[in-house]
Amino acid sequence: MQRKSVILLSALFLLLLGACSNSNSSSSGAEASEDGKQEVVFWHAMSGDLETVLKDVVADFNESQEDIKVTPVFQGTYEEALTKFNTVAGTEDAPTIMQTFEVGTKYMVDSGHVQPVQKFIDNENYDTSQWDQNISNYYSVDGEQYSMPFNSSTPVLIYNKDAFKEAGLNPDEAPMTYSELMTAAKKLTKSNGGQTSQYGFSILNYGWFFEEMVAAQGGHYVNNENGRSGNATKATFNGKEGMNVFTLIRDMHKEGTFYNVGQNWDDIRAAFQSEKVAMYLDSSAGVKTIIDNADFEVGVSYLPIPDDAEREGVIIGGASVWMSSGIDKAKQEAAWEFMKYLTTPEVQAEWHVETGYFAINPAAYDQDIVKEEWEKYPQLKVTVDQLRETKSGTATQGALISVFPESRQKVVTAMESLYQGMDPKEALDQAAKETDRALEIENKKQGN
Repeated sequence: MQRKSVILLSALFLLLLGACSNSNSSSSGAEASEDGKQEVVFWHAMSGDLETVLKDVVADFNESQEDIKVTPVFQGTYEEALTKFNTVAGTEDAPTIMQTFEVGTKYMVDSGHVQPVQKFIDNENYDTSQWDQNISNYYSVDGEQYSMPFNSSTPVLIYNKDAFKEAGLNPDEAPMTYSELMTAAKKLTKSNGGQTSQYGFSILNYGWFFEEMVAAQGGHYVNNENGRSGNATKATFNGKEGMNVFTLIRDMHKEGTFYNVGQNWDDIRAAFQSEKVAMYLDSSAGVKTIIDNADFEVGVSYLPIPDDAEREGVIIGGASVWMSSGIDKAKQEAAWEFMKYLTTPEVQAEWHVETGYFAINPAAYDQDIVKEEWEKYPQLKVTVDQLRETKSGTATQGALISVFPESRQKVVTAMESLYQGMDPKEALDQAAKETDRALEIENKKQGN
């Protein structure tokens, strides 16, 4: 009897120990759902209103069938989520699927801990032509689709139509070239008592906008066709296209028409809404919120390009969903079912309307809720048109480098140095040199 009691107590202890060790089971991809459903743990970086929309989408999927349960788990910023993934990748604690920002693509590919979705596409001859190719191309490497596009956006020019009217500018014709941008900015800049009360233009000190302005001209960020034909070994963003961008910023800042707002998204949006800035670059995903919070009419247009450049289009920003490798086959298949659900026109229509992100499946734009939304916010269609007119190529496909976050910060430092009077070429060359060093270190680490 005493021996049975000891065995029973030991069993209870082991159960308690197991429960304690799995107290964070919602962050693991190896746990089974209590109701017998196949559980798919979805790590994401959507916060605030975006997380609410995402949870609604997940809830709808869970209710649509009886075999799979998707559990969304917020993991902080993209950078924080990627750091956490790095600590559990390849273990039973890895999530089933993981949302990663676009500049983490090369890192995920090189990690060796992801299952390219191409496997499932091939297994069932899934038709990826229903996806927007300008979006999915970013996450395709050597013809293989590694991840599923999810929340995608591009930069756009946002401007104050009322300020345009006051300055004698046509509010329905936004500047499309650098010279038009500079001319408009001069007319929009206003002084009051020797102080500038309204600046013509601003760009957030954020590397993404620089990359986009380079690509819009057909320029590459790094060599080997943006790292698409081979591992990138050298930065090329300090070429003609990058110089065009930095010279534009330098010249407008010297003229007093450019407002240095820093690196905070909220600050630049507040500057626009308070009419401190009349034109600026923002993400297409932020358009609806800007319109709703402005006390004036808001216009949206394409990225301006140099006068002598041919417009190539824009690179996709945002994030995609990756599947972990080394996990149960049934979990991977369940995750694939959820991924396919996410790309349906109905779900993508809801996602586009509620968040402002592009629809991965363009058929979503034919849904009634989108048509109704575009009637209220015609500016949203402008963002889609710019993407649709983008030319497919390695410039607009985006660069593949695992040191992207580090390189972006070097570009930001270079941008900030312009406001201190540094020569554009010197600033860009320094950022390129530091990127080259980071690429060299990473390539050696990868054995390339």
